[in-house]
Amino acid sequence: MSTALLTDRYELTMLDAAMRSGTYDRECVFEVFCRRLPDGRRFGIVGGTGRLLELISDFRFGDAELAWLRDNHVVGADALDWLAAYSFEGSISGYREGDAYFPGSPILTVDGTFAEAVILETLVLSVLNYDSAVASAAARMVSAAEGRPLSEMGSRRANESAAVAAARAAYIAGFGATSNLAAGSRWGIPTMGTAAHSFTLLHDSEEEAFRAQVDALGPGTTLLVDTYDIEQGVALAVKVAGPGLGAVRIDSGDLPTVVGEVRRQLDSLGATGTKITVTNDLDEYTIAALRGAPVDSFGVGTSVVTGSGHPAAGFVYKLVAHRDSAGEWLSAAKRSAAKATVGGRKTPVRTLERGRAVAETIYIGQTPPADDAARPLQVQLITAGAAEPTYLGPAGTTLAREQAAAALAELPADALRLSRGEPAIPTVYA
Repeated sequence: MSTALLTDRYELTMLDAAMRSGTYDRECVFEVFCRRLPDGRRFGIVGGTGRLLELISDFRFGDAELAWLRDNHVVGADALDWLAAYSFEGSISGYREGDAYFPGSPILTVDGTFAEAVILETLVLSVLNYDSAVASAAARMVSAAEGRPLSEMGSRRANESAAVAAARAAYIAGFGATSNLAAGSRWGIPTMGTAAHSFTLLHDSEEEAFRAQVDALGPGTTLLVDTYDIEQGVALAVKVAGPGLGAVRIDSGDLPTVVGEVRRQLDSLGATGTKITVTNDLDEYTIAALRGAPVDSFGVGTSVVTGSGHPAAGFVYKLVAHRDSAGEWLSAAKRSAAKATVGGRKTPVRTLERGRAVAETIYIGQTPPADDAARPLQVQLITAGAAEPTYLGPAGTTLAREQAAAALAELPADALRLSRGEPAIPTVYA
């Protein structure tokens, strides 16, 4: 399926005008970065890179797309001819998906002609802004859970495509499973889910509903015990499934109090191995508030798929260097108030001390000196239009998940605090 019209009109009108002025084929460098982290956040997690590489591969203008552009007078005949033959033939480098990022971090660098690079702007930003927002929020929840499993279950709080992207981003950040079957099928993410309140309401009694579920899924299933009365629901759940009941799910009430009561009741009924999972509009703060409660796992919906209050990462896509009419490279930067940019191609490294990150050091127009205490942050993602297969598909998603775990372990302890604060490490330009 073509992704060519997943873009803003002004990208094609810029192409059209640049063709008319003869500047469309000048070599350029574009970078993706954020000027600041969402208010109060200490780090971000890169998400969406693997998805983006596949979408760029599908960025083609077929007959239907070209006809629509022609009929709506978006661009002229020369631009239409150029678009008909378009495929991205440049190169892209960037941070590994799952890595941490900070203000000014050039998480993606696009090398190509002005024409072929500029028309990718909206596609690049729409993927990276959303997926990174979800991954960043999910990473905070993973930290708050302190090793207890989390499942993503927010599909009903996002559009159908975003739901799949969110499931993938949350998994990369450390969630263990998703309720979304498309995400499981497409990206190899473990799926989970048993029953909702409607299943209990369908039956003549709560006990009959529990028996039907246990008959279908076995005693190791998770029974939802708060449709009517939680205490009665727990008693019926153990009666039906026996003390080997897998888990009970609680979706309402004052969770710290209710969870403690349910744990005591389960233990008194001999179901000492039955786990407790909680849902009910959780975010990183409510998860942290449950640290002292006997919760075994969490299910998170709305908060994770909306970035926990920050649904976009704030990335921008800016031209930082280009060749002039004489073929010489020039640095390019905005000077407007509050939106000034730093020109020139950048090479970022993460400076480490005893294995902990202490700075994001960005070298402008120069190669970083050899330093065992500095980790290079960019890898090659696309070369001459061909995507590096390492970062694609389910295998690429697993690799990104491993990178996220390594990046979080590398951050200073203060980075994982949920209280408002400045970025965990400074961005230093060299």
